[in-house]
Amino acid sequence: MSAPSIVPTPRQQSLVRAAARALARANLAHAYGHCSLRLDKDHFLVCAAKPMGMIAPHEAGTVVPVHGELPEGVLGEVRIHQHIYRLREDVGAVVRSMPRDVMTLSSARITPAPRHGMGSYFSPAVPLWDDPQLVRSDEQAAGVAAALGNARAVVMRGNGAVVAAPSIEQAVVLTWYLEDAARIELQLRAAGLADGPILSPEEAARRATGAGRIFERMWEYLCDGDPEFADVI
Repeated sequence: MSAPSIVPTPRQQSLVRAAARALARANLAHAYGHCSLRLDKDHFLVCAAKPMGMIAPHEAGTVVPVHGELPEGVLGEVRIHQHIYRLREDVGAVVRSMPRDVMTLSSARITPAPRHGMGSYFSPAVPLWDDPQLVRSDEQAAGVAAALGNARAVVMRGNGAVVAAPSIEQAVVLTWYLEDAARIELQLRAAGLADGPILSPEEAARRATGAGRIFERMWEYLCDGDPEFADVI
C-alpha cells in the first residue's frame, strides 16, 4: 500500500496516545480496544495496535484511509472506525472500548437508560448491536455503524462499546459517561429499583450540556499524570 498522503501533527499523535492511555487508566479498556482521530475527510489516525495502556510516548499511530483496505498491522476491528467516518461527517473521533458494567448489561441485551446527568448524553437510548462476534469483516462493521446511526454510542452484545464524538477528548469523556450510566443501571436493577424514573428527552436535552468546561474538566481528570499531559491540555 502506498504511503498516506497526510502526515499527522505531533499534537495529533499526542492526543491519540493520551486518549488511549486515559481509557486504560480508567479501566475502560484492557488488552483490547483502540481509539482514533479524524485527520480529514479521507483519513484518520488510529492508536498503535497494542494494549492502550502500554502505548509509550512518541509511539506513533497509523494513518488509515476512510475508504480502502486497512494498512498492514492495523487491527481488524478498526473497520468499525472506517464505516462510522464514512456515514457521519460530524464525527471527529471514535473509541472502541471494553467497559466492565457496559459488558455485563450487554450480555443480557440491556443498555443503560438515561437515568442521571451523565446518562443524559445518550438519550433517548443507547442502541444495541445484537451480535457477540468479533467484527472482522466490512459487512459486520457496516452493521455496527448502521446500528449506531446518529447516536453517540452503540453497545455490542457481550463485546464492549463504540463511542463517536466531534473530538477525541469528547469521545473519551463520553466513554466514561457511558460506563457510569451502566453502573447506575446495574445497581438500580440489583436493588429492584429498575422501575425508577428515566430522564425525558426534554430533560436530557437540557442536562446534556457542554457548557462550563464539562468535557474539558473530565478530560483533564482522566489525563492527570499522563506523560504527555502538558501536550494535550
